[in-house]
Amino acid sequence: DGTRFEAATGLTASEAEAALGLGATTGEVEGALSAASIEEADIAAGRFDGATIETFVVDWQNPQAHVRIDLSDLGEVRRGETAFTAELRSVAARLDAVHGRIYRRRCDAVLGDARCRFDLSEPPFTVECAVHSAGEGWLVTQTSLGAPPDRYGYGRLTMLDGEATGLSADVSSAVTATTDRVRIALSSPIVAAIAAGDRFRLVQGCDKLFSTCRERFGNHLNFRGFPHIPGTDASLQAAKSGDVHDGSPVVP
Repeated sequence: DGTRFEAATGLTASEAEAALGLGATTGEVEGALSAASIEEADIAAGRFDGATIETFVVDWQNPQAHVRIDLSDLGEVRRGETAFTAELRSVAARLDAVHGRIYRRRCDAVLGDARCRFDLSEPPFTVECAVHSAGEGWLVTQTSLGAPPDRYGYGRLTMLDGEATGLSADVSSAVTATTDRVRIALSSPIVAAIAAGDRFRLVQGCDKLFSTCRERFGNHLNFRGFPHIPGTDASLQAAKSGDVHDGSPVVP
């Protein structure tokens, strides 16, 4: 059917479970992978996270006689000294993802998406920078960001050059290192090598607060949270003299 299969992958099936209904089941395969199209560095960098795994029963003397018996998502991959073990999650596990909305004070949109509607395309909301130096979970740039570094906290960094091209990570913090340098800390390290001079795209972040949406982005009319809903701190507090109970917003 147009898909080329390699025989020398060295996979061994281990225990698997199957059940009727919508319960999520799991399975595992283990072995020593040998394939020209899949490299260990790509797996470690997360390029195959969530990949789709198809399992077939095939008559090797007549490959036209085959049937697909399972469809799974690639889960956790554990590596040992001589082999690896990969978790196969059934498609029913996708039902565990949150669907719909949750009533909470903070915004549940992603900054710049179709629900947020804020345009991030122009600087300083999105800037392209060059790496000055890098280490595990951090990098430094001398490129002017055009905005205070702390505004890029909770943002997103995507590599545009080098071995890490296309890989992304969330920004946990961005601070001024020296007068002309900014140090960017990542919430999870990018496994591929990052060299001085590699370019990357840096997008500002949002802490999902109504005040930030209104004051920094002027986008409060599109705020996707419920900032005026009283939380447990308001609903469980004891009444006392001097408090105003007139139904006014808890969050101004």
